[in-house]
Amino acid sequence: MSITLKVNGRIHTLDLDPSTPLLYALSDDLDLRGPKFGCGLGQCGACTAIVNGAAVRTCITPVRAAVGKDIVTLEGLGSPEKPHPIQQAFIDEQAAQCGFCLSGVILTAKAFIDKNPKATDAEMQAALSGVLCRCFTHTRMHAAIRRYRKAVSR
Repeated sequence: MSITLKVNGRIHTLDLDPSTPLLYALSDDLDLRGPKFGCGLGQCGACTAIVNGAAVRTCITPVRAAVGKDIVTLEGLGSPEKPHPIQQAFIDEQAAQCGFCLSGVILTAKAFIDKNPKATDAEMQAALSGVLCRCFTHTRMHAAIRRYRKAVSR
């Protein structure tokens, strides 16, 4: 079936079964490397994308649920030459290690802080509790997210 998705500001028409997980359309058909397959159950956050402003687990979201919506992956935020402010905060805080969870952390934090710019540290940590990190760079990640929160709440 012909499925049209708006990903990172561009329109893509793909031939997919409507029940195909959005993750597969993003990673396999569109060759995006931000969202990653982690658990396949929507519990680890590695597959996160922002859909209409909300952090969504793409491994359990069928493509039919994303039709007509604005989908943003890590690649859609900024570029190496001009990173998005949240990406720059992660660079400045040296908050990346292995990178497996990074897309999920950044996109979950961005979606949450953009809706809740005055969120407390506890609220921010609760919002991120569903994104699993194996490297335990949480301290630096939280510093980066606080840096971004400060920039957007001015």
